[in-house]
Amino acid sequence: MTLIKSISGIRGTVGGRPGDNLTPLDIVKFVSAYATWLKTRAGKTRAKIVLGRDARISGEMYAKLVEATLSGLGHDVVNIGLTTTPTTEIAVTAEQADGGIILTASHNPKQWNALKLLNNRGEFLSAEDGAQVLQMAEQESFEYAEVDELGSIIHKDYTDYHIQHVLDLKLVNREAIAKANLKVVVDAVNSVGGTVIPALLKALGVKEVVELNCEPTGRFAHNPEPIPENLIQISEKIKECGADLGIVVDPDVDRLALVCENGEMFVEEYTLVAVADYVLKHTPGNTVSNLSSSRALRDVTLAHGQQYNAAAVGEVNVVTKMKETNTVIGGEGNGGVIYPESHYGRDALVGVGLFLSHFVAEGKSMTVLKATYPQYFISKNKLTLSPDMDVDKILEGLKKKYASEEITDIDGVKIDFKDGWVHLRKSNTEPIIRIYSESKDEAAANQLAEEVIKVAQSLY
Repeated sequence: MTLIKSISGIRGTVGGRPGDNLTPLDIVKFVSAYATWLKTRAGKTRAKIVLGRDARISGEMYAKLVEATLSGLGHDVVNIGLTTTPTTEIAVTAEQADGGIILTASHNPKQWNALKLLNNRGEFLSAEDGAQVLQMAEQESFEYAEVDELGSIIHKDYTDYHIQHVLDLKLVNREAIAKANLKVVVDAVNSVGGTVIPALLKALGVKEVVELNCEPTGRFAHNPEPIPENLIQISEKIKECGADLGIVVDPDVDRLALVCENGEMFVEEYTLVAVADYVLKHTPGNTVSNLSSSRALRDVTLAHGQQYNAAAVGEVNVVTKMKETNTVIGGEGNGGVIYPESHYGRDALVGVGLFLSHFVAEGKSMTVLKATYPQYFISKNKLTLSPDMDVDKILEGLKKKYASEEITDIDGVKIDFKDGWVHLRKSNTEPIIRIYSESKDEAAANQLAEEVIKVAQSLY
């Protein structure tokens, strides 16, 4: 598997040969390049860098390598250990650090890991900054410290800090949540969410928390992407124990999926839609999501008399657009809630606090609440890439084929039809073309996807 280098980090499978996979040598090289870039950017000879990791089997090994490499470069490390991506982001600013590194491959299976790189604001690097880091890695333009200049290493835990941060948000209503006597099932896919999400729920006053796959072993009980086909176990458990809802997070806890009281999916796309509805009721302002996200957010935003904008896929792109448009709530349709009042990063903990506050305020069941929103269905498909496939040629061919429709090409190609849309783009995290389509019902969304996939296949 070729290493994937993108705005989502440096990602690959564990083992194999350097340059082909994410090997220990690759970890040292890219960490050295990042830390050298950070030092230059900060104008310091000695930088402070926060390090966190999810529960992946390879995480502890890679964390030791990262820690040693940073110290060897003369930088000081604040190792916050087993933690979430948003917790690491918050820790960067709390520590007034120069940057941060998160070891996680997010929703990818256990054989994957990645370096996610943060700036001094606890946000992901821009494409321009990332390109500079990659260039430094390619040139190996870094020097290590003399023995008397080696960096220090301290260990801290930021879990309680993050939970208190959520409790302190003005729109998180702990008192109302506690009065609702909720029963909630949690599936944390055997990663760090198994520690932090139950702790958060108890701090919020949830009466009963039922834990599934909450031991952070890194041996994922199912495919870790929180999509319906992977959530059969929690669906059955909710019905069995009569819970009010289910909460599902991915391995690094930046995505939040919800399950209704009857075991049906609330649908990942509607996490952001529901949270945005709640925020907009109390804080008028604009919203942003990416091109692959549901039209439902746009509809809800317009219903509140506010403006919606779309960004290219990728958290850094969404954050950039949010800052440009003075957005009060935004994120990605994969369950990624970004709430500027907290910080500019997808955060499932913040999402839980805001959603439960909304849920108890509405006083409806999950299925009834879901029915109050514009109903769309997204069909998510993919084409596996082979080395001889010319993705740009395929996308250009699609633009010509559908030239009579509304085309957006800031990120792949999105074709907007009257009753739906199809978005094709090369993934930042896997060697595939993602093909998302949306319409008013499942059959129409699937038909749109099938039509465009056939055209795409004819172009290679």
